[in-house]
Amino acid sequence: MSILNWTPVARMRRNHALEHATLQVLAERHPHLMAAGYSDTRGFWIVGNLSTEEVYEAVAQALARLNAGEYRLAIHPNCGTNFAAAGFFAGTVGWLASLNMGRDWRSRLERWSVIVPLVTLALILAAPLGPLLQQRITTAPLHGLRVVEIIRQVQGDLIAHRILTQG
Repeated sequence: MSILNWTPVARMRRNHALEHATLQVLAERHPHLMAAGYSDTRGFWIVGNLSTEEVYEAVAQALARLNAGEYRLAIHPNCGTNFAAAGFFAGTVGWLASLNMGRDWRSRLERWSVIVPLVTLALILAAPLGPLLQQRITTAPLHGLRVVEIIRQVQGDLIAHRILTQG
């Protein structure tokens, strides 16, 4: 059995897909909305200035669209997976380029002109990797996932909705 199919991981992957799709639906309705999400094994959070009705409708539409085969909604351009993939490759290239660097400032400055283009190239080449990792690893088809409760929480100016799932 793959670790991706282990029950807690599989649940988180399905919740992550629904979280992304919900954020995509909300963005279609409110193009300038500032919102964020976070998934776990019990469901996910949507943080943003939204009414519970808006969140409920977006979750319902996201669920229906994913179940109808619109899986592209599960791949979000601002997912942390994208940033982690880019950071990993850029950091690795930067580290490799700095090996055997002299200790004086002149040799470090000379190496800078090599490191910056290499890190930039790594960022460019890593760009398609984040969405691919989302598609194959960090999200999954819903397979019967259902929403059981949406809870609104407010702390000062911060509004969050906890979406609990089962399945």
